[in-house]
Amino acid sequence: MLKSNPNQKKRAVALKYDGSEVAPIVIASGMGYLAEKIVETAVQNEVPVFEDDSLATMLSRLELGQEIPEELYQTIVDIYIYFLNYSLKDDKITTEEINGVEEKQEDQEHQEEQTLLQEDQ
Repeated sequence: MLKSNPNQKKRAVALKYDGSEVAPIVIASGMGYLAEKIVETAVQNEVPVFEDDSLATMLSRLELGQEIPEELYQTIVDIYIYFLNYSLKDDKITTEEINGVEEKQEDQEHQEEQTLLQEDQ
C-alpha cells in the first residue's frame, strides 16, 4: 500500500502480487476521500502502508489490474523486502528509512567481509 504526503491532496495505490502475474498489479487507486478509505482498509487488514509521494503519483496513473512497469520493479521489490524483513504492522515508513536499512545492511556485510579477511591472516 502506498500513500502520499498528508500536506498534499491524499493519493493511495494498493498493489497485489501473488506470483500468478509477472509483476505486482494495481488493485485500488484513489485520491482524497477514496485514498483515505484505501489506507484505512489496509490498516484494518494489517497491510503495511508505505509513504512515497512520487511513487504514489506514478502508480496512480496506471489502470486497475495493470502490472507495474518494469522500471519500478526494483523499487517495489525493495519495499516488499523491507516489509518481509521487519514484519511491521500498522506502521508508516518512508524512503529515508528504507535507505537507512540498506546502509545498515551494507555496513554489516562490510564488517563480515573484514572479519573473514582477518580470519584468513
